[in-house]
Amino acid sequence: MNANAIRIERPSTSSKLFAHTRWDAIPAAAGLFHLAYFLGLFFLYPHAPLWVMLILGFIYSLMVNANINGVGHNFIHNPFFRSKLLNRLFGVTQSIANCFSQTMYDGVHMQHHKGNSDRQDEKGDTIDWLSIYRHGHDGEPESAWSYVFLGFFRDDVGAIRKELRKRGNNDVFWGNLELAAFAITLLTMFVFNWRYVIFYFLPFWYLGHCFSYLNGYYRHYGANPDKPIAWGVSSYGKIYNWLFFYNGYHAEHHFRPKVHWTKMEKFHQSIADLQKQEGVRTIKRAHMLGFLDPELPRRGERERTQVGGIDLNRPRAVR
Repeated sequence: MNANAIRIERPSTSSKLFAHTRWDAIPAAAGLFHLAYFLGLFFLYPHAPLWVMLILGFIYSLMVNANINGVGHNFIHNPFFRSKLLNRLFGVTQSIANCFSQTMYDGVHMQHHKGNSDRQDEKGDTIDWLSIYRHGHDGEPESAWSYVFLGFFRDDVGAIRKELRKRGNNDVFWGNLELAAFAITLLTMFVFNWRYVIFYFLPFWYLGHCFSYLNGYYRHYGANPDKPIAWGVSSYGKIYNWLFFYNGYHAEHHFRPKVHWTKMEKFHQSIADLQKQEGVRTIKRAHMLGFLDPELPRRGERERTQVGGIDLNRPRAVR
């Protein structure tokens, strides 16, 4: 395989605001719209009919999923702005919109790329905290049901802080600040309208994170955890990838995590033959609907693809 086939083309810009390309204004605007939507729900709740609020709440759940796996995900790998402070502040806005810590998400996601949904080792542990094999048995993935509905409760904040502390760049401080920012926001909402928080917001918030885990499950279910080029499962639907800023190209992303979302299609074309040769799995539907795939492997079936001996499959540094 010619090394030129896996060359990463990095975008560049003369913009004094954006670090990589002015196209990042789109995911940045989407993230800020999500924040406005989150705040708008609170003010609309006392005035809108229940059926309207139920629809808007479900949309919020979908937006949490799209933000985590689109805006926030791309922001982790290629921060949008030249200013470090502006990147930090944008992270705070997204933490409030999603009601989690964007910086801690960064820590979890980098651990995900260290393990790439790896199988359990001899001690029954995985490097990747999000691995679909982490809570499975007999070397197989766990059930999608438990992964989706229990994953939300499995985060170990202490372990995340420990990893962030290793970076020595104030990530622990900013992670704690983001936790405080969304906690204060929710507490304020609770003081003014506790019914909104308990009976309306929290269920849709939880559902949004479940949707995110559903996405994550089928981005790796049926992939080959022993072969870097096949670490992920890809879905190439146009609308899906526009909404999720090309995170549907998930096998490509795990193979070269720093490829910018605007360059993902071109990168896919450059390695398509190699992917076919190595048995990279693709599905036609969006990952969230991966359970509808007619060729979905049954749990308990080992991957038929053998570990390849191609030199280009060696693990690469994420950053």
